[in-house]
Amino acid sequence: MTSRERIIKAINHQETDKIPIDFGGHRSSGIMAIAYARLKEELGITSGNIYVYDMIQQLAIIEPQVLDMFESDTIEMGRGFLTDDSDWKDWELPDGTHCKIPYYINLEKEGEDWILTNDDGKELGRQKKGCLYFEQTHYPLEDIDFENADFNEIESILDECMWAAVPHPGAHLPDDNEGYKLLSEGARNLRESTDKAIIGLFGGAMFEMPQYLLGSENFFMYLAMYPDAVHRFQEKLCNLYERNLEKWLQAVGPYIDIILFGGDDIGTNQGPMISPEMYREFIKPYQKRLWNKVKELADVKVQLHSCGGVEPLLDDMIDAGLDMINPVQITAQGMDPENLTDKYNNRICFWGGGCDTQHVLDNATPDEIEDHVTRLMNQWNKINGYVFQQVHNIMANVPPKNIVRMFETVNKFR
Repeated sequence: MTSRERIIKAINHQETDKIPIDFGGHRSSGIMAIAYARLKEELGITSGNIYVYDMIQQLAIIEPQVLDMFESDTIEMGRGFLTDDSDWKDWELPDGTHCKIPYYINLEKEGEDWILTNDDGKELGRQKKGCLYFEQTHYPLEDIDFENADFNEIESILDECMWAAVPHPGAHLPDDNEGYKLLSEGARNLRESTDKAIIGLFGGAMFEMPQYLLGSENFFMYLAMYPDAVHRFQEKLCNLYERNLEKWLQAVGPYIDIILFGGDDIGTNQGPMISPEMYREFIKPYQKRLWNKVKELADVKVQLHSCGGVEPLLDDMIDAGLDMINPVQITAQGMDPENLTDKYNNRICFWGGGCDTQHVLDNATPDEIEDHVTRLMNQWNKINGYVFQQVHNIMANVPPKNIVRMFETVNKFR
């Protein structure tokens, strides 16, 4: 099988020749640039630079040589863009490692802090000394009269939200005919250059975007206090996503295999952040509209990124049209692989849950990593419908030997 065939078969719950692997196919299956520099050193790779494509989380582009070494079956659509040296500029990671960042990133230094701004110079996020990523500092609608607002400013205000205004490669192109032409060309060129499954990052967050705009504490309060206003807000946001989705899929739909709706973390270690009843009222109807729209417009599969203990919501997500979920946080309540494989076999593709990054990957010995991953693969291997990735991104402090052993262990099942 080709990598693309292997991934598609897994999503369709068909038997594959070996366990599919995702490393860096999206912004929650990758590796922080600091850890990637150390991994390259461990692997003896001295060529190339360290390219940071996600400035907020400071995630590295994983080079083809490393993807092939670990037999990854996926690639993110953004690799079709910023392919010239002139598309990048110099920066320095918090540990002093030299790296390259996209040319369009706006940074200012204030004392020992780095400030991330939009094109108008408004502060969106800040990285303090000793921190490894940027934290959002501006919530553009936090002072709005929520109960009485019409929310007509949502589209224009997104440029003041860090998670919307700081794009990854591909998302940096202008929202006009020329921009979509370039988007289509980049996606097509990537498709013609690889047999890996291509993941397109769309966004479309119906749970987290309200928090990014309003502030988390405000949004949770409004869910209880102003349900009618929440629906007005969600309707405006969903309408915007639907318009963008039509233009975006017209440009890239023929060239991608998976669309990722990312940044909708609904779970904690103890379970969902909101009740299943609230999810069904305020989130599910809008996700269902978007996911069904995808399947009307293109022959692609729908994936959601949602951390934490989301098991009580999975039946509803499946009903809404979800094909796969990542990162499968196996340490959260209800998310142990035995429970998930027994309860949801052939109903949803589990994409992740291959190695615990919260307690194991950073602290265990390589031999302990091998035992841990082996136990997990023995369980996940019981179903058709599994794709390996570690639980979320590999953090900066993870020893490179542990990363190598993790992938060596998975590949024993291949």
